[in-house]
Amino acid sequence: MTCFGLSDRGKVRQENQDSFLIEDCEKAACSILALCDGMGGANAGGLASQLSAKAFVNHIYRRLSAHPMRFTDYPMLLREACDEANGVAYTYSQFGEEYIGMGTTLVGAVLRRNGTGYLLNVGDSRAYLLHRKTLTQITKDHSLVEELVEAGIITREQAFHHPQRNVITRALGSEATVEGDVYRVNLVQGDWLLLCTDGLSGVVPEEEIAAVLSDSQSAEDACRDLMDLALSRGAPDNVTMIVWKR
Repeated sequence: MTCFGLSDRGKVRQENQDSFLIEDCEKAACSILALCDGMGGANAGGLASQLSAKAFVNHIYRRLSAHPMRFTDYPMLLREACDEANGVAYTYSQFGEEYIGMGTTLVGAVLRRNGTGYLLNVGDSRAYLLHRKTLTQITKDHSLVEELVEAGIITREQAFHHPQRNVITRALGSEATVEGDVYRVNLVQGDWLLLCTDGLSGVVPEEEIAAVLSDSQSAEDACRDLMDLALSRGAPDNVTMIVWKR
């Protein structure tokens, strides 16, 4: 098992408001991942993403380290960590005018050594699974275009190019409470897990992501090749990803 993360401000943005964290919890034999895409003026978006990623990972790490042998309800644990992260971001958003409107997406995961994984997302940062060279999006975007696709108003292909594809319907920090969606996956030898912001998924089609992962020898190689692809396409947004290979 290998894991690697990479982030870049891209070719257009003046600052990088994305954040990611990777933490191994040896006591509970798992890895804890968090990736956030901040929004808001000045430095507010970057602060929201940093605070939320740290709060999410720290909450899970503390709980698992304190009781490593106890039965753990992982979906509940991820929801509690999401609440913690949202509370931190929302509290900061009330501190002054420079923080009004700050928020962030979140896609996080607990990946156990036995291959069982639990994921949570809020917003449009995604998790993908590559199994036997077939790429599947695990998470569901909380976005305007996703609602339009589900309603049959636009196609999936039209959503990729839609002018409002960056409008999200859920975010940490925007409200006092937020609901994250939780997913469970079973990862077998040779599987790849990708967490990414829309800076990658919005410019590199899924078939190309699948090809890069399939051809990569390591998580680091995959990240660097995917980043090169995003930057070669102009990278109009910050680009951040975490790749985990079993």
